[in-house]
Amino acid sequence: MNKRLGARRGFTLIELMVVILILAILAALVIPKVVGRTSDAKITKAQSDIATLSQLVQQFRLDTGRYPTTEEGLQALRVPPADSTGWKGPYTTKDIPNDPWGNPYIYEYPGGTGNESYFLGSYGRDGQPGGDADTEDADITEGE
Repeated sequence: MNKRLGARRGFTLIELMVVILILAILAALVIPKVVGRTSDAKITKAQSDIATLSQLVQQFRLDTGRYPTTEEGLQALRVPPADSTGWKGPYTTKDIPNDPWGNPYIYEYPGGTGNESYFLGSYGRDGQPGGDADTEDADITEGE
């Protein structure tokens, strides 16, 4: 009787292979969905950051009567430019973030439609203008 209890202490090779197979099937089903969501999350984060920064740029304009220059950049939201009057910042207490791919957000004034516009955006994962609209390489922009 003691002999039978001592003989059955571990898993058989078949049992281990079944468990590994089940884990592999689960991984094959879950990983593609998680990986696809990562790029969606980065794009959404960039859109959210750009919308927030745009609101801060608008507040700067309301207070000073002008947009920050390209040279002043988004740092004008944290540190008063030398020649600004009416600056009531800092407009954010946090550092100006980089985009989710680690690149600085692009800010240019004046924007493409004249002196009353600005360009604010991210060039996406590749950091280059353009890019396929269905990938992380697509540009994400907002401006007036």
